Amino acid sequence: MKATNASMNQKGDDDYLNRLFSYFQSQFYEKIIQLVPIRKSVFILKTVKNTYIVKGYQTNRRLKLQEAFTATLRKEGFNKTYQYLTSPVRAQLFFEGTYFGCMEYITPHKTAFSFHTQNDRQEGMALLDQFHKATASFEARYRTLLPKGNLIEKWTERFTLFSNNLPFLKYFINEPFISEMVSWANWSLDGMEKNKDFFQKKPFVILHGDVAHHNFLRDEHGKLNLLDYDLISIGTPALDYLQYANRILPYIDWSFEKLKIFKPMQQYLEDDAFLYALVFPADIFREWNRLIREKTFTDEVKFRQVMELSIGQFYSRKKFIDRLINQVN
Repeated sequence: MKATNASMNQKGDDDYLNRLFSYFQSQFYEKIIQLVPIRKSVFILKTVKNTYIVKGYQTNRRLKLQEAFTATLRKEGFNKTYQYLTSPVRAQLFFEGTYFGCMEYITPHKTAFSFHTQNDRQEGMALLDQFHKATASFEARYRTLLPKGNLIEKWTERFTLFSNNLPFLKYFINEPFISEMVSWANWSLDGMEKNKDFFQKKPFVILHGDVAHHNFLRDEHGKLNLLDYDLISIGTPALDYLQYANRILPYIDWSFEKLKIFKPMQQYLEDDAFLYALVFPADIFREWNRLIREKTFTDEVKFRQVMELSIGQFYSRKKFIDRLINQVN
């Protein structure tokens, strides 16, 4: 039996992991043989018979909301996701201020999902479309439980934080690049505000809110699953498609024509409001804000990734944005 600290070696982390391992051992019916952290408050837990994912939440309300939402998804026919399990444990898991949920472990396929391939990009978008169609049937039941997606407010806050970080950023990025990014953001937010009705357009669905590649998982049988509903909210499907487009554009050479190939995206690319939003450099702002907040700019790998996003792709992005601005104007 062991608790394995896969990513951190500080004694305090090891001590916590060992205490957590002992606690889980007292609460699971099956004998635990390994506990491996995969990210903050998320662990792979292996017993003599099964493998589970155990995830921590700051409040029991958040945990219960996730349990209810995934159960509703299944009930409404969307089974391409995980479910929470209560049978492996004796009682509610609560350890040192954190509530834990136990989820089924989905054995991954030997070939991971990736935005690098056209087939995966299309399949991911098709799965997102299925998710929206399923949640459209029950979003009304969650309106009092979930926040309403407010993209303009969210991106205004992100831009404000990025602007506040500019004195520090100027040590890494030359002024002409920063000025261009700021002008994109101002133009985008101004156009989004003028067309704000678009971002509140019904019918509403439950939005996933984090359509990064790591939240799509192909299982051992080849079925693609959608994971992690921590950021769900209520709103128009366009908000998820904006984020999906932002995620895949670097992999399709920032091509408007290649973006139009995706069927669910086509209707939105005819709308000026959507084009205004596509201009906003949400990914650049997000990654720089995170880099500064977490003080990881000394991490060479992370720093190179953010610089590639900001400068390495700058001229391809600028060509794409110029196309959008000309189309709107």
